Amino acid sequence: MDTYKPLREIVFTTMRQAIIDGDFKPGQRLMEVQLADQMGVSRTPVREAIRKLELEGLVIMVPRKGAYVAGLSSEDIKEVVEIRAVLEGFAAKKASLNSTEQDIERLEEMLIRFQEAASENNVLNLINYDAEFHDVIYKSTKNSKLIQMINGLKEQVQRYRVAYFTQVHNTDMLLKQHRSMLDAIKSKDGNLARQIAEEHIATTEELIAIIEEKNSEKE
Repeated sequence: MDTYKPLREIVFTTMRQAIIDGDFKPGQRLMEVQLADQMGVSRTPVREAIRKLELEGLVIMVPRKGAYVAGLSSEDIKEVVEIRAVLEGFAAKKASLNSTEQDIERLEEMLIRFQEAASENNVLNLINYDAEFHDVIYKSTKNSKLIQMINGLKEQVQRYRVAYFTQVHNTDMLLKQHRSMLDAIKSKDGNLARQIAEEHIATTEELIAIIEEKNSEKE
């Protein structure tokens, strides 16, 4: 833990990241005593963290039952995808105009690493290299305001990214889309890069179907 930060902030950040990264699963109950023991703290900062996470929509409080990690809803995914498709499409177009040789080399590297992770069925690396591939595209735009807007969705996107790679597993399709996007950026075809990026981000039908099926089973 970072000893330079207040304890309550460290506990909050740790729990928040665990939810975003999927270490705390949707629907999982958050037990104050157990979490306090795991982090070596009292129950007070854990209780405060849970309250803050509830305000952010990452935790729900169930009367007489306690705190639970908020589930993923198909409507949330659809809304985020609509916004992200527009931003990422524009980012891909800008990257095709502004990317450097170093940016292209980095994208090629991420593509190779993603392919290796897919062949090894290494889900953690798939998640990380997918995120880094897109991060390189954002930085390649050289547009700080665009990057800021995309980063505003970053944590929500990460939750859905984790859910996708742990439940859908369609890495062959993603790899082809990444390659097509990179080829369009390399050839400086901005309109094609934008089109591919938008189609790539919209590839959530399988995840939405899985989530809707799970939610219907709970009803």
